[in-house]
Amino acid sequence: MYNTILTELENGTLIITINRPDKMNALNRDVVGDLGKALDEVYTNPEIRSAIITGSGEKAFVAGADISEFTSIGPDGGEAIAKRGRELVFDKIENCPKPIIAAVNGFSLGGGCELAMACHFRIASSNAKFGQPEVNLGLIPGYGGTQRLTRLVGKGRAMEMLLTADMIGADDAKAAGLVNHVVAPTDLLAKAKEILQKIHTKSPLPVAAIIACVNECADGDHHGFDKEIKRFGQCFATEDMKEGTSAFLEKRKPVFKGK
Repeated sequence: MYNTILTELENGTLIITINRPDKMNALNRDVVGDLGKALDEVYTNPEIRSAIITGSGEKAFVAGADISEFTSIGPDGGEAIAKRGRELVFDKIENCPKPIIAAVNGFSLGGGCELAMACHFRIASSNAKFGQPEVNLGLIPGYGGTQRLTRLVGKGRAMEMLLTADMIGADDAKAAGLVNHVVAPTDLLAKAKEILQKIHTKSPLPVAAIIACVNECADGDHHGFDKEIKRFGQCFATEDMKEGTSAFLEKRKPVFKGK
């Protein structure tokens, strides 16, 4: 079904592994296309409650874009590459109503850092490295890097990383707010699965609403408070809200049905 990625559905979580270890899992046209198809599956398959995106091998999550595709492209072509990636993958990840975690297992550079940042949050192995080295190529990030990095780590840190192209390690990334957890490489997927299994015990309806509300805040939506109130009210029309409140009052665990 896919040429450049591997997928495995486990306990409601679709594990998406970018599988170009000989190229440090670099993003090219085929990877973007395959990721787009896999994300469509996440959106539409009711058996999928969440997803993890990771890289094949021990060296790299995604070490950047495949630069060989850039050599004969002009301004219009460059803009088209960025737009295609944003529509097929990056915005689709960020706006997914199901949680998507990046399990960053090594180098996460350029388009790889941007891919990780599009996920709802990130877990890094202790050997992970993050950076946006596009300026070294006479370029800027094209998959949302200037925007998402600034939101996550603040203007000053983002400006320095983008302008110097310096990499930062996993612990510094955690201190900066770029990643939530740093774990041993052998514990990376287990930690991501553990968190998602906890989220799976919640109703998928407020999970989706929380993702939308937090994204709106990150986007600087001035109507975010009003939208939160609207979604709060909508929750009262669901069977899951009635089940959740009844279970709380009856001192038992709720059984949510996503209705």
